[in-house]
Amino acid sequence: MSLELIDIALAERQDHPRLENRVTGKVRAVLTEMIDGREQRHELLIPAWVQREDGMDDGDVDLALMLKAAKIVARLKARLGDAA
Repeated sequence: MSLELIDIALAERQDHPRLENRVTGKVRAVLTEMIDGREQRHELLIPAWVQREDGMDDGDVDLALMLKAAKIVARLKARLGDAA
């Protein structure tokens, strides 16, 4: 099985309603894989959160959310690769 991450983008984000400096969001990830010679696309909406630190602007927070989601996708790919 060969899943490839081809696109990742922040879909939404908001400050956590109760935890100070916590930002939650959803990241849209698009993956492809080849099945019987045909490309299949999978769109995932991955929930993620980050702790805002001093000096982080909105762009840093967005990037941190996407990086966290990319790590989740990497773990998923590793797990699925072990199962194959």
